[in-house]
Amino acid sequence: MAGHSKFANIRHKKERSDSKRSKIFTKIGREISVAVKQGGPNLDTNSRLRDAVAKAKANNMPNDNIERGIKKAAGEINDVNYESITYEGYGPNGIAVLVETLTDNRNRTAANVRAAFTKGGGNMGQVGSVDFLFKKIGHIAIEKSEKMEEDELMMFAIESGAEDFITQKEGFEIITSPSLFEKVLEKLKDKYNILYAEITMQPLTYVSLENPDDIKKWGKMLDLLEDDDDVQNVYHNYEQGN
Repeated sequence: MAGHSKFANIRHKKERSDSKRSKIFTKIGREISVAVKQGGPNLDTNSRLRDAVAKAKANNMPNDNIERGIKKAAGEINDVNYESITYEGYGPNGIAVLVETLTDNRNRTAANVRAAFTKGGGNMGQVGSVDFLFKKIGHIAIEKSEKMEEDELMMFAIESGAEDFITQKEGFEIITSPSLFEKVLEKLKDKYNILYAEITMQPLTYVSLENPDDIKKWGKMLDLLEDDDDVQNVYHNYEQGN
């Protein structure tokens, strides 16, 4: 099977995670808190919490931190209430951008997100202006190893419920439906080294940049968005050139 490689983006996210792990953990902790307050602390009955915990584990968040976050949120039902808001817009050269946020002050968050778009040479859009350019999926990446048998991995992934198996130079990408993500991940991590696993938004089309000024502006926009405490996820269809 064939597909569009995401390993460059994975490396970028991993490098950011390694250098800013405390901020990453804080954001994931907020996701866990909101999930518990909305659906309770039981992983078996709260799919949003399961997704947040899976994301936490994929980012190497210690189990003690995860369990402590769940217990804390369960005991603070009347604590700070965060609102989920998704912003949409375009970056340089029409890059489609989705920004997922959790905020206790929508005015502050809206202003910060708008400023990031403006400073990055882009513009905010209306609700629904770019979300149709993405598809929600489960995405799992596995690094290659000398002992790994590609055919065996592919058959195991498909039999576990994966929708697609993509071979790349750096490793393998496994695509699942959001509903089967946890099931497939649990089976795979018992046998293979998982590099990355998350429910994410897959672009249906891609945009590249050639103008150095546009590339610089895009980098500024992405940094401003990802560094904002209220921003949980930034999805885009930028394709980095070789």
